[in-house]
Amino acid sequence: MTNSTPGRGTRLDPWIDSYAQRAGGLRSSEIRALFAVASRPEVVSLAGGMPNIAGLPMEALADTIAKLTYERGTTALQYGSGQGDPLLREGIVEVMKHEAIREDPDDVVVTTGSQQALDLVTEIFIDPGDVILAEAPSYVGALGVFRAYQADVVHVPMDDEGLIPAALEETIKDVKKSGRRIKFLYTIPNYHNPAGVTLSEERRPQIVEICQRHRILILEDNPYGLLGFDGKTQTAMKSMAPDDVVYLGSFSKMFAPGFRVGWAAAPPAVRDKLILASEAAILCPGNFGQMTIAAYLRDFDWFGQIVEYRDMYRSRRDALLGALEEYLPEAKWTVPAGGFYSWVKLPEGLDARAMLPRAITSLVAYVSGTAFYSDGQGSDHIRLSYCYPNEATIREGVRRLSGVIKAEYELVRLFGTNVREDGPDDVNSIRAAAERYASTAPQGKAPSPDQV
Repeated sequence: MTNSTPGRGTRLDPWIDSYAQRAGGLRSSEIRALFAVASRPEVVSLAGGMPNIAGLPMEALADTIAKLTYERGTTALQYGSGQGDPLLREGIVEVMKHEAIREDPDDVVVTTGSQQALDLVTEIFIDPGDVILAEAPSYVGALGVFRAYQADVVHVPMDDEGLIPAALEETIKDVKKSGRRIKFLYTIPNYHNPAGVTLSEERRPQIVEICQRHRILILEDNPYGLLGFDGKTQTAMKSMAPDDVVYLGSFSKMFAPGFRVGWAAAPPAVRDKLILASEAAILCPGNFGQMTIAAYLRDFDWFGQIVEYRDMYRSRRDALLGALEEYLPEAKWTVPAGGFYSWVKLPEGLDARAMLPRAITSLVAYVSGTAFYSDGQGSDHIRLSYCYPNEATIREGVRRLSGVIKAEYELVRLFGTNVREDGPDDVNSIRAAAERYASTAPQGKAPSPDQV
């Protein structure tokens, strides 16, 4: 199909020669490519990281929002501060105290979700070709931001105790030998996305010391920190080195993602640049969502709600691990102590990305491990999310997945590979497979297990 607009030739995109060079770094997310099909009721989605917010006190929240609109609507619906609502920043400081962080509200910058905070930090630190160190694997949303700013992401190995200090030291030395400049280490220390592991208390000061010695900023991303299943919270690296760490937090997992409110706690000079960059991008974060969350922190038992979340997610984690043990004992997986995800290593020879369209056909979705690396690794892993489906649905999803994996493994046994000629080699292929299913799948009632 060609563009037939008069005067614009026959190219699909008449502006292809006008984009900035960095636009070439924009890529579709493998997770987003699945949304059209994974949201269908007959598909068991173990892919997305949507929090289950059904337990929120909706009626009381509705009353709070109505009261806010009636009593303070002229403020809530108006422009606000580029740094964020002062009352909310005070509330954020109280939240961070649970992880031993002692910050002043003036050092907090409210952002449109922690994703914008990621973008702002990258914008003010990264020139094209600069190096960002990140765990292997790492959060797909962060990798997209880093790619957009033309950073060179270098992965650092991790194990069941998180980022490996010796590997970090060795990677830093190797990058410096190559003459490249490292700007920061990006890390998710608690209940990692996608790996599900937690950086041990013993390693945290070691990571901080290594980065301080090499003058490397730490970007500590912590959306899941309060969702530990044992009720404990980990010591934040921000508390160990306030001037050497930018801490990112979010209300998406501990309250509700629809408000799109997150924050960065940064040293004063970095904070000032973050505010300027945020004002240039959005003028100010939305006042209404900020004031609603400030009221939630003030008037509701928000920590009691987190305790309920912990219990719910623990039960769903247990359902996932039990189902993996029953249906996929030939695989290996991490045992998360909190958060939303387990990282599953497939049996030898399977390709997670090639297998995905066939999984969709079997009415189960996951995320291929390739989404979580910048260098093509990860085809032998998948990320499974247990946060949104209930326990019975999780078990059924793993049962369906086990059938897909067994069929794919038979291909490997017979032909030496499960990558067929029509297998996907990029995100567009994954999206196409998902859309083909979405356009042909029957509507309405989900099939029973014996129909799959």
